[in-house]
Amino acid sequence: MLARRALSLRRLAACTSAAIRTDTGAPQLARALAHRQPALAAAAPDVAHARFSSSSARERFASSYARQRRAQGQEDALASDSDEHPPPQPLNVNRVAVIGGGNMAEAIVTGVLSEALLPREKLVVSDPNPEIRAKYQGRDVQTSDRNVTAVKGADVIIMAVKPQVLHDVMESFRDAMKPDALVISVVAGATIEAMQSVLGDATRIIRTMPNTPAMIGEGMTVWSQSSEVTEEQHSLAKRILGAFGIEVFVDDESALDMATALSGSGPAYFFLVAEAMIDTGVHMGFSRAVATKLVQQTMLGSALYMQASDVHPVVLRNNITSPGGTTAAAMYRAEKNGFRAVISDSIWAAYERCVELGSPTPVQRKRPRA
Repeated sequence: MLARRALSLRRLAACTSAAIRTDTGAPQLARALAHRQPALAAAAPDVAHARFSSSSARERFASSYARQRRAQGQEDALASDSDEHPPPQPLNVNRVAVIGGGNMAEAIVTGVLSEALLPREKLVVSDPNPEIRAKYQGRDVQTSDRNVTAVKGADVIIMAVKPQVLHDVMESFRDAMKPDALVISVVAGATIEAMQSVLGDATRIIRTMPNTPAMIGEGMTVWSQSSEVTEEQHSLAKRILGAFGIEVFVDDESALDMATALSGSGPAYFFLVAEAMIDTGVHMGFSRAVATKLVQQTMLGSALYMQASDVHPVVLRNNITSPGGTTAAAMYRAEKNGFRAVISDSIWAAYERCVELGSPTPVQRKRPRA
């Protein structure tokens, strides 16, 4: 029960980050707070009027909210006779270096700081772009324009650069990194073997496939590791990756190519369906603002409902498909036009392209014949 409630609270906090960026989201959030978590609503009475103009402001709010969530979790733990949820402990590391300061790096930094996994003085972001460095400096995060300086003494090195510069970036710091440092890569298509060929065969590497909802703390990250990674480092990586969403570990690295197609590219499929629904709403006569609001809330509510129901989606779909009704008519037309096959074919195409682009993983699954 406590684990499920903690997940609900984190989801609500993520919704907070999203809602405060819109003109209409904050009042909806206030109502959600009052309905789902009255205690947290009382602790944040001004949330309905929140407007954040910078990432540092968002982070301050997220940090405050995280503290409230942890406090609430501790109260729940004290009230429980069977479950114990001690407050989170900081990561047992001397230094974490993030190489590259783009969007995914920002998601990781925000998650780690919001979850109080690391004090700012133990975190450094390296990027050659002075504007990107200034963004982190504005959040009191250490920065560097030299990778060698950033990785010196680092127990964890997080690679968040573009695939085309990865080789040169790794060469730039490989002689300066600690022999037992853990390298966590969020670089698309970069295999463990390819990274070890540059950093050394014994390098402890974790390869991940996150997705863009990590930007609001609701990412889906699938990850695998080299055989050299220790049990302690595995646990450490699990906490870091869990700071910006849900993480799933897989033994077989080839599964990351499948994850790229399913969850990595998945938000694009979701957005395409949303775009089509919104455009149809406009075609029918709604204003774009109203159509967008209807589709956004329908998708958000449906996703949360599916997760909370814990049943196969077909059950939920059948529950709202009355014989001879409007939904039945829509489902008939969708199936007649091959909607399900288009989705399947698109995901398979993404997987095949991922393998083609240079992920020399041991296994490539064959698409079933029709």
